Amino acid sequence: MKIHFIAIGGSAMHNLALALHEKGYRVTGSDDEIFDPSKSRLEAKGLLPETYGWYPEKITADLNAVILGMHAKEDNPELLKAKELGLSIYSYPEFLYDQSKGKTRVVIGGSHGKTTITSMILHVMHFHGREVDYMVGAQLEGFDTMVHLTEENDFMVLEGDEYLSSPIDRRPKFHLYKPNIALLSGIAWDHINVFPTYQNYVEQFEIFLNEITPGGTLVYNEEDPEVKRISESTQNQIKKCPYQTPHYEVQDGTTLLDTPEGLMPIEVFGKHNLNNLEGARWICQLMGVDAEDFYEAIATFKGASKRLEKIMETPGTVAFKDFAHSPSKVMATSKAVKNQFPDRKLIACLELHTYSSLNPEFLKEYQGSLDAADEAVVFYSPHAVAIKKLEPISENQIASAFQRDDLLIYTDPKQFKDFLFQSDFDETTLLLMSSGNYGGLDLEELKTHMKS
Repeated sequence: MKIHFIAIGGSAMHNLALALHEKGYRVTGSDDEIFDPSKSRLEAKGLLPETYGWYPEKITADLNAVILGMHAKEDNPELLKAKELGLSIYSYPEFLYDQSKGKTRVVIGGSHGKTTITSMILHVMHFHGREVDYMVGAQLEGFDTMVHLTEENDFMVLEGDEYLSSPIDRRPKFHLYKPNIALLSGIAWDHINVFPTYQNYVEQFEIFLNEITPGGTLVYNEEDPEVKRISESTQNQIKKCPYQTPHYEVQDGTTLLDTPEGLMPIEVFGKHNLNNLEGARWICQLMGVDAEDFYEAIATFKGASKRLEKIMETPGTVAFKDFAHSPSKVMATSKAVKNQFPDRKLIACLELHTYSSLNPEFLKEYQGSLDAADEAVVFYSPHAVAIKKLEPISENQIASAFQRDDLLIYTDPKQFKDFLFQSDFDETTLLLMSSGNYGGLDLEELKTHMKS
Protein backbone atom coordinates (compact mmCIF):
# COMPACT_ATOMS: atom_id res chain seq x y z
CA MET A 1 0.00 0.00 0.00
CA LYS A 2 1.27 3.45 -0.96
CA ILE A 3 -0.19 6.27 1.13
CA HIS A 4 0.35 10.05 0.92
CA PHE A 5 -0.44 12.46 3.77
CA ILE A 6 -1.46 16.04 3.00
CA ALA A 7 -0.48 17.92 6.21
CA ILE A 8 1.60 15.11 7.72
CA GLY A 9 2.97 17.24 10.56
CA GLY A 10 -0.13 17.34 12.77
CA SER A 11 -0.20 15.50 16.09
CA ALA A 12 -2.76 12.94 14.92
CA MET A 13 -1.58 12.80 11.31
CA HIS A 14 2.09 12.09 12.00
CA ASN A 15 1.17 9.36 14.48
CA LEU A 16 -1.00 7.68 11.85
CA ALA A 17 1.86 8.01 9.36
CA LEU A 18 4.22 6.32 11.82
CA ALA A 19 1.68 3.56 12.49
CA LEU A 20 1.25 2.81 8.79
CA HIS A 21 5.02 2.87 8.26
CA GLU A 22 5.32 0.36 11.10
CA LYS A 23 2.63 -1.75 9.41
CA GLY A 24 4.78 -1.93 6.26
CA TYR A 25 3.02 0.67 4.10
CA ARG A 26 4.99 3.05 1.86
CA VAL A 27 4.33 6.49 3.38
CA THR A 28 5.00 9.96 1.95
CA GLY A 29 3.76 13.35 3.07
CA SER A 30 3.79 17.11 2.74
CA ASP A 31 3.26 20.11 4.99
CA ASP A 32 4.04 23.81 4.98
CA GLU A 33 5.48 23.69 8.51
CA ILE A 34 6.34 20.90 10.95
CA PHE A 35 7.40 21.38 14.57
CA ASP A 36 8.68 19.03 17.25
CA PRO A 37 7.90 16.46 18.41
CA SER A 38 6.35 15.61 15.01
CA LYS A 39 9.44 16.76 13.14
CA SER A 40 12.01 14.63 14.99
CA ARG A 41 9.72 11.58 15.13
CA LEU A 42 9.07 11.68 11.38
CA GLU A 43 12.75 12.31 10.69
CA ALA A 44 13.78 9.27 12.75
CA LYS A 45 11.71 7.01 10.45
CA GLY A 46 12.74 8.73 7.22
CA LEU A 47 9.26 10.22 6.71
CA LEU A 48 10.07 13.94 7.10
CA PRO A 49 9.50 15.82 3.81
CA GLU A 50 12.77 17.04 2.27
CA THR A 51 11.31 20.53 1.81
CA TYR A 52 8.21 22.18 3.23
CA GLY A 53 5.36 23.18 0.96
CA TRP A 54 2.77 21.63 -1.31
CA TYR A 55 3.94 19.71 -4.40
CA PRO A 56 1.26 18.40 -6.79
CA GLU A 57 3.91 16.26 -8.49
CA LYS A 58 3.94 14.09 -5.35
CA ILE A 59 0.37 13.05 -6.16
CA THR A 60 0.65 10.18 -8.61
CA ALA A 61 -1.80 7.68 -10.05
CA ASP A 62 -0.18 4.75 -8.21
CA LEU A 63 -1.20 6.05 -4.75
CA ASN A 64 -3.66 3.73 -3.00
CA ALA A 65 -4.93 6.52 -0.77
CA VAL A 66 -4.46 10.17 0.11
CA ILE A 67 -5.14 11.17 3.74
CA LEU A 68 -6.19 14.79 4.21
CA GLY A 69 -5.43 16.63 7.45
CA MET A 70 -7.42 19.49 9.00
CA HIS A 71 -4.47 21.85 8.58
CA ALA A 72 -4.83 21.76 4.77
CA LYS A 73 -7.20 24.10 2.93
CA GLU A 74 -9.88 23.20 0.38
CA ASP A 75 -7.79 24.72 -2.42
CA ASN A 76 -4.63 22.82 -1.47
CA PRO A 77 -2.77 22.07 -4.75
CA GLU A 78 -2.07 18.46 -3.74
CA LEU A 79 -5.74 17.91 -2.88
CA LEU A 80 -6.82 19.38 -6.21
CA LYS A 81 -4.39 17.06 -8.03
CA ALA A 82 -5.70 14.02 -6.10
CA LYS A 83 -9.26 14.93 -7.10
CA GLU A 84 -8.18 15.39 -10.72
CA LEU A 85 -6.66 11.90 -10.77
CA GLY A 86 -9.73 10.38 -9.09
CA LEU A 87 -7.71 9.00 -6.17
CA SER A 88 -9.26 7.70 -2.94
CA ILE A 89 -9.17 10.65 -0.53
CA TYR A 90 -9.76 9.93 3.15
CA SER A 91 -10.12 12.09 6.20
CA TYR A 92 -8.19 10.84 9.24
CA PRO A 93 -11.26 9.19 10.85
CA GLU A 94 -12.46 7.72 7.55
CA PHE A 95 -9.14 5.95 7.10
CA LEU A 96 -9.16 4.65 10.67
CA TYR A 97 -12.63 3.22 10.10
CA ASP A 98 -11.50 1.62 6.87
CA GLN A 99 -8.61 -0.02 8.74
CA SER A 100 -10.93 -1.35 11.46
CA LYS A 101 -14.00 -2.51 9.54
CA GLY A 102 -13.31 -6.16 10.41
CA LYS A 103 -12.65 -5.50 14.10
CA THR A 104 -14.73 -4.82 17.20
CA ARG A 105 -14.61 -1.01 17.42
CA VAL A 106 -14.66 0.54 20.90
CA VAL A 107 -15.24 4.31 20.74
CA ILE A 108 -14.89 6.66 23.73
CA GLY A 109 -16.89 9.88 23.29
CA GLY A 110 -17.69 12.90 25.43
CA SER A 111 -16.83 16.57 25.87
CA HIS A 112 -14.37 15.67 28.60
CA GLY A 113 -12.58 12.61 29.92
CA LYS A 114 -12.29 10.74 26.62
CA THR A 115 -8.49 10.89 26.42
CA THR A 116 -8.13 9.78 30.04
CA ILE A 117 -10.65 6.95 29.71
CA THR A 118 -9.07 5.72 26.47
CA SER A 119 -5.65 5.90 28.13
CA MET A 120 -6.89 3.92 31.15
CA ILE A 121 -8.28 1.17 28.90
CA LEU A 122 -5.05 0.93 26.92
CA HIS A 123 -2.97 0.91 30.11
CA VAL A 124 -4.99 -2.03 31.47
CA MET A 125 -4.69 -3.93 28.19
CA HIS A 126 -0.94 -3.25 27.98
CA PHE A 127 -0.44 -4.23 31.65
CA HIS A 128 -1.98 -7.65 30.98
CA GLY A 129 -0.29 -8.15 27.60
CA ARG A 130 -3.51 -7.96 25.60
CA GLU A 131 -2.80 -6.60 22.12
CA VAL A 132 -5.33 -4.16 20.66
CA ASP A 133 -5.29 -1.60 17.86
CA TYR A 134 -5.86 1.95 19.05
CA MET A 135 -5.96 5.69 18.48
CA VAL A 136 -5.65 8.02 21.47
CA GLY A 137 -5.18 11.78 21.73
CA ALA A 138 -2.15 11.85 24.04
CA GLN A 139 1.23 10.21 24.32
CA LEU A 140 1.11 7.34 26.82
CA GLU A 141 3.83 5.85 28.97
CA GLY A 142 4.86 2.51 27.48
CA PHE A 143 3.45 3.25 24.01
CA ASP A 144 5.60 4.38 21.07
CA THR A 145 2.83 6.08 19.11
CA MET A 146 -0.69 7.43 19.61
CA VAL A 147 -1.94 5.15 16.81
CA HIS A 148 -1.38 1.40 16.37
CA LEU A 149 -2.78 -0.66 13.50
CA THR A 150 -2.42 -4.37 12.71
CA GLU A 151 -4.15 -6.97 10.59
CA GLU A 152 -4.54 -9.52 13.39
CA ASN A 153 -5.86 -7.72 16.53
CA ASP A 154 -9.55 -8.22 17.31
CA PHE A 155 -10.26 -4.87 19.02
CA MET A 156 -9.75 -1.28 17.89
CA VAL A 157 -10.03 1.31 20.69
CA LEU A 158 -10.71 4.82 19.37
CA GLU A 159 -10.89 8.17 21.12
CA GLY A 160 -14.03 9.72 19.62
CA ASP A 161 -13.45 13.41 18.98
CA GLU A 162 -16.49 15.53 18.10
CA TYR A 163 -14.46 18.04 16.05
CA LEU A 164 -14.66 18.13 12.23
CA SER A 165 -13.07 15.39 10.10
CA SER A 166 -11.33 17.38 7.34
CA PRO A 167 -11.55 20.60 5.31
CA ILE A 168 -13.87 18.84 2.84
CA ASP A 169 -15.73 16.65 5.35
CA ARG A 170 -17.54 18.72 7.99
CA ARG A 171 -18.85 15.73 9.94
CA PRO A 172 -17.57 15.22 13.50
CA LYS A 173 -14.90 12.52 13.60
CA PHE A 174 -16.80 10.23 15.96
CA HIS A 175 -19.75 10.00 13.54
CA LEU A 176 -17.59 7.95 11.19
CA TYR A 177 -16.40 5.13 13.48
CA LYS A 178 -19.68 3.14 13.84
CA PRO A 179 -18.83 1.61 17.24
CA ASN A 180 -19.77 -1.86 18.39
CA ILE A 181 -19.10 -0.69 21.95
CA ALA A 182 -19.36 3.01 22.85
CA LEU A 183 -18.91 5.13 25.95
CA LEU A 184 -20.31 8.60 26.57
CA SER A 185 -18.66 10.43 29.48
CA GLY A 186 -20.17 13.89 29.57
CA ILE A 187 -21.60 16.76 27.53
CA ALA A 188 -20.57 20.39 28.04
CA TRP A 189 -20.84 22.88 25.20
CA ASP A 190 -17.54 23.37 23.35
CA HIS A 191 -16.20 24.28 19.87
CA ILE A 192 -18.53 27.27 19.58
CA ASN A 193 -16.86 28.23 16.28
CA VAL A 194 -18.27 25.02 14.75
CA PHE A 195 -21.38 24.37 16.88
CA PRO A 196 -22.88 27.84 17.47
CA THR A 197 -25.66 26.69 19.82
CA TYR A 198 -25.79 24.27 22.73
CA GLN A 199 -28.56 22.27 21.07
CA ASN A 200 -26.56 21.95 17.87
CA TYR A 201 -23.64 20.62 19.94
CA VAL A 202 -25.79 18.09 21.83
CA GLU A 203 -27.25 16.89 18.54
CA GLN A 204 -23.80 15.62 17.52
CA PHE A 205 -23.82 13.21 20.48
CA GLU A 206 -27.33 12.04 19.64
CA ILE A 207 -26.08 11.18 16.15
CA PHE A 208 -23.09 9.39 17.72
CA LEU A 209 -25.46 7.14 19.72
CA ASN A 210 -27.48 6.41 16.58
CA GLU A 211 -24.28 5.30 14.80
CA ILE A 212 -23.67 2.48 17.31
CA THR A 213 -24.15 -0.77 15.41
CA PRO A 214 -27.54 -2.44 16.12
CA GLY A 215 -27.12 -4.87 18.99
CA GLY A 216 -24.07 -2.97 20.23
CA THR A 217 -23.48 -1.66 23.74
CA LEU A 218 -23.49 1.87 25.19
CA VAL A 219 -21.74 2.58 28.50
CA TYR A 220 -22.80 6.00 29.78
CA ASN A 221 -22.24 8.31 32.75
CA GLU A 222 -25.66 8.63 34.35
CA GLU A 223 -24.44 11.41 36.66
CA ASP A 224 -24.40 13.78 33.67
CA PRO A 225 -28.05 14.86 33.11
CA GLU A 226 -27.66 15.46 29.37
CA VAL A 227 -25.84 12.17 28.83
CA LYS A 228 -28.50 10.34 30.84
CA ARG A 229 -31.31 12.00 28.87
CA ILE A 230 -30.05 11.25 25.37
CA SER A 231 -28.80 7.78 26.30
CA GLU A 232 -32.13 6.73 27.75
CA SER A 233 -34.16 8.29 24.93
CA THR A 234 -32.22 6.96 21.93
CA GLN A 235 -34.29 4.64 19.76
CA ASN A 236 -31.24 2.71 18.58
CA GLN A 237 -31.55 -0.99 19.44
CA ILE A 238 -28.56 -1.27 21.76
CA LYS A 239 -27.73 -2.52 25.24
CA LYS A 240 -27.29 0.31 27.78
CA CYS A 241 -24.97 0.19 30.80
CA PRO A 242 -25.05 3.24 33.12
CA TYR A 243 -22.17 3.97 35.51
CA GLN A 244 -21.52 6.29 38.45
CA THR A 245 -18.51 7.56 40.35
CA PRO A 246 -17.28 4.77 42.66
CA HIS A 247 -16.74 5.34 46.36
CA TYR A 248 -13.31 6.66 47.32
CA GLU A 249 -11.50 8.43 50.14
CA VAL A 250 -8.65 10.93 50.29
CA GLN A 251 -6.13 10.47 53.11
CA ASP A 252 -2.99 12.61 53.44
CA GLY A 253 -2.89 13.50 49.75
CA THR A 254 -3.51 9.92 48.57
CA THR A 255 -6.73 8.75 46.91
CA LEU A 256 -8.01 5.34 48.03
CA LEU A 257 -10.45 3.54 45.73
CA ASP A 258 -13.06 1.28 47.30
CA THR A 259 -12.74 -2.15 45.67
CA PRO A 260 -14.13 -5.63 46.53
CA GLU A 261 -10.75 -6.32 48.17
CA GLY A 262 -10.86 -3.12 50.25
CA LEU A 263 -9.41 0.37 49.87
CA MET A 264 -6.66 0.55 47.22
CA PRO A 265 -4.30 3.51 46.68
CA ILE A 266 -4.28 4.88 43.13
CA GLU A 267 -2.13 7.45 41.33
CA VAL A 268 -4.91 9.57 39.76
CA PHE A 269 -7.26 11.72 41.80
CA GLY A 270 -10.37 13.90 41.62
CA LYS A 271 -14.04 12.97 41.35
CA HIS A 272 -13.98 13.39 37.56
CA ASN A 273 -11.04 10.98 37.23
CA LEU A 274 -12.70 8.41 39.50
CA ASN A 275 -15.77 8.71 37.30
CA ASN A 276 -13.54 8.17 34.25
CA LEU A 277 -12.01 5.13 35.95
CA GLU A 278 -15.41 3.51 36.45
CA GLY A 279 -16.29 4.04 32.78
CA ALA A 280 -12.98 2.44 31.80
CA ARG A 281 -13.71 -0.53 34.10
CA TRP A 282 -17.02 -1.17 32.31
CA ILE A 283 -15.35 -1.04 28.90
CA CYS A 284 -12.54 -3.35 29.99
CA GLN A 285 -15.12 -5.80 31.34
CA LEU A 286 -16.84 -5.80 27.93
CA MET A 287 -13.43 -6.49 26.38
CA GLY A 288 -12.93 -9.53 28.61
CA VAL A 289 -10.97 -8.14 31.58
CA ASP A 290 -12.46 -9.05 34.97
CA ALA A 291 -12.65 -6.60 37.88
CA GLU A 292 -9.72 -8.09 39.81
CA ASP A 293 -7.38 -7.77 36.82
CA PHE A 294 -8.66 -4.26 36.11
CA TYR A 295 -7.94 -3.02 39.64
CA GLU A 296 -4.49 -4.61 39.64
CA ALA A 297 -3.59 -2.72 36.46
CA ILE A 298 -5.28 0.62 37.17
CA ALA A 299 -3.39 1.00 40.45
CA THR A 300 -0.27 1.74 38.37
CA PHE A 301 -1.90 4.23 35.97
CA LYS A 302 -0.27 7.66 36.34
CA GLY A 303 -2.41 9.56 33.84
CA ALA A 304 -2.21 10.68 30.22
CA SER A 305 0.28 13.32 29.13
CA LYS A 306 -0.85 16.88 30.01
CA ARG A 307 -3.88 15.56 31.91
CA LEU A 308 -3.41 16.65 35.54
CA GLU A 309 0.28 15.92 35.13
CA LYS A 310 2.49 16.48 38.17
CA ILE A 311 5.47 18.58 37.05
CA MET A 312 7.13 19.43 40.37
CA GLU A 313 6.94 18.44 44.02
CA THR A 314 8.76 19.32 47.23
CA PRO A 315 7.67 18.54 50.81
CA GLY A 316 5.54 21.71 50.93
CA THR A 317 4.73 22.40 47.28
CA VAL A 318 3.28 20.58 44.31
CA ALA A 319 2.60 21.84 40.77
CA PHE A 320 0.38 20.37 38.05
CA LYS A 321 -0.26 21.21 34.44
CA ASP A 322 -3.49 20.24 32.77
CA PHE A 323 -4.98 20.49 29.29
CA ALA A 324 -8.23 21.79 30.83
CA HIS A 325 -9.65 24.77 28.99
CA SER A 326 -13.43 24.32 28.71
CA PRO A 327 -15.52 25.56 31.69
CA SER A 328 -16.55 22.10 32.90
CA LYS A 329 -12.97 20.80 32.76
CA VAL A 330 -11.60 23.86 34.55
CA MET A 331 -14.14 23.49 37.35
CA ALA A 332 -13.61 19.72 37.73
CA THR A 333 -9.82 20.00 37.72
CA SER A 334 -9.72 22.90 40.20
CA LYS A 335 -12.04 21.06 42.59
CA ALA A 336 -10.05 17.85 42.27
CA VAL A 337 -6.75 19.52 43.16
CA LYS A 338 -8.25 21.42 46.10
CA ASN A 339 -9.91 18.28 47.46
CA GLN A 340 -6.65 16.34 47.16
CA PHE A 341 -4.68 18.99 49.06
CA PRO A 342 -7.33 20.77 51.19
CA ASP A 343 -4.88 22.24 53.69
CA ARG A 344 -2.73 23.95 51.07
CA LYS A 345 -3.35 27.21 49.26
CA LEU A 346 -4.40 26.59 45.66
CA ILE A 347 -3.19 29.00 42.98
CA ALA A 348 -5.14 28.13 39.83
CA CYS A 349 -4.05 29.72 36.55
CA LEU A 350 -6.13 29.46 33.38
CA GLU A 351 -5.07 30.56 29.91
CA LEU A 352 -7.94 31.47 27.59
CA HIS A 353 -6.56 30.17 24.31
CA THR A 354 -9.21 28.35 22.25
CA TYR A 355 -11.75 29.88 19.87
CA SER A 356 -14.56 29.14 22.32
CA SER A 357 -12.81 30.55 25.39
CA LEU A 358 -11.94 33.78 23.56
CA ASN A 359 -15.51 34.31 22.34
CA PRO A 360 -17.29 37.10 24.28
CA GLU A 361 -20.62 35.24 24.10
CA PHE A 362 -19.11 32.01 25.45
CA LEU A 363 -17.18 33.62 28.31
CA LYS A 364 -20.18 33.61 30.65
CA GLU A 365 -19.96 29.79 30.69
CA TYR A 366 -16.88 30.19 32.93
CA GLN A 367 -18.84 31.64 35.87
CA GLY A 368 -17.83 29.79 39.04
CA SER A 369 -15.28 27.58 37.29
CA LEU A 370 -12.36 28.86 39.41
CA ASP A 371 -14.24 29.13 42.72
CA ALA A 372 -12.29 26.23 44.28
CA ALA A 373 -9.04 28.22 44.04
CA ASP A 374 -7.71 30.40 46.84
CA GLU A 375 -6.02 32.56 44.22
CA ALA A 376 -7.53 32.57 40.73
CA VAL A 377 -5.62 33.88 37.72
CA VAL A 378 -6.65 34.26 34.07
CA PHE A 379 -4.13 34.90 31.30
CA TYR A 380 -4.98 35.66 27.69
CA SER A 381 -3.14 37.23 24.80
CA PRO A 382 -4.84 40.01 22.80
CA HIS A 383 -2.41 39.02 20.03
CA ALA A 384 -3.89 35.49 19.99
CA VAL A 385 -7.38 37.01 19.72
CA ALA A 386 -6.23 39.08 16.75
CA ILE A 387 -4.58 36.09 15.04
CA LYS A 388 -7.80 34.11 15.36
CA LYS A 389 -9.65 37.13 13.89
CA LEU A 390 -12.01 37.25 16.83
CA GLU A 391 -13.77 40.21 18.37
CA PRO A 392 -11.50 41.82 21.01
CA ILE A 393 -12.29 41.06 24.65
CA SER A 394 -11.52 43.32 27.58
CA GLU A 395 -10.37 42.61 31.13
CA ASN A 396 -13.77 43.89 32.31
CA GLN A 397 -15.51 41.24 30.20
CA ILE A 398 -13.29 38.56 31.74
CA ALA A 399 -13.97 39.79 35.27
CA SER A 400 -17.71 39.98 34.62
CA ALA A 401 -17.78 36.46 33.19
CA PHE A 402 -15.98 34.74 36.07
CA GLN A 403 -17.91 36.66 38.75
CA ARG A 404 -14.99 36.69 41.15
CA ASP A 405 -13.97 40.01 42.73
CA ASP A 406 -10.38 38.98 43.47
CA LEU A 407 -9.68 37.47 40.04
CA LEU A 408 -6.22 38.39 38.74
CA ILE A 409 -6.09 39.02 34.97
CA TYR A 410 -2.92 39.23 32.89
CA THR A 411 -2.53 39.96 29.18
CA ASP A 412 1.24 40.41 29.14
CA PRO A 413 3.38 37.23 29.35
CA LYS A 414 6.13 39.02 31.31
CA GLN A 415 3.70 40.32 33.92
CA PHE A 416 2.23 36.84 34.31
CA LYS A 417 5.71 35.35 34.69
CA ASP A 418 6.59 38.03 37.27
CA PHE A 419 3.45 37.12 39.25
CA LEU A 420 4.47 33.47 39.37
CA PHE A 421 8.10 34.15 40.26
CA GLN A 422 7.10 36.56 43.04
CA SER A 423 4.52 34.20 44.59
CA ASP A 424 5.10 32.36 47.84
CA PHE A 425 4.70 28.64 47.14
CA ASP A 426 5.18 27.40 50.69
CA GLU A 427 2.33 24.97 51.54
CA THR A 428 0.86 25.72 48.12
CA THR A 429 -0.48 23.84 45.11
CA LEU A 430 0.03 25.45 41.70
CA LEU A 431 -2.32 24.45 38.89
CA LEU A 432 -1.59 25.58 35.33
CA MET A 433 -4.51 24.95 32.96
CA SER A 434 -4.15 25.59 29.23
CA SER A 435 -4.00 24.14 25.74
CA GLY A 436 -1.40 26.86 25.02
CA ASN A 437 1.84 27.94 26.71
CA TYR A 438 1.04 31.24 28.47
CA GLY A 439 2.87 33.29 25.85
CA GLY A 440 6.06 31.20 26.08
CA LEU A 441 6.33 30.44 29.80
CA ASP A 442 9.43 28.32 30.47
CA LEU A 443 8.18 25.52 32.73
CA GLU A 444 11.68 24.23 33.46
CA GLU A 445 12.72 27.67 34.71
CA LEU A 446 9.57 27.90 36.83
CA LYS A 447 10.14 24.44 38.34
CA THR A 448 13.72 25.35 39.25
CA HIS A 449 12.51 28.54 40.89
CA MET A 450 9.81 26.75 42.90
CA LYS A 451 12.33 24.25 44.21
CA SER A 452 14.76 26.95 45.37
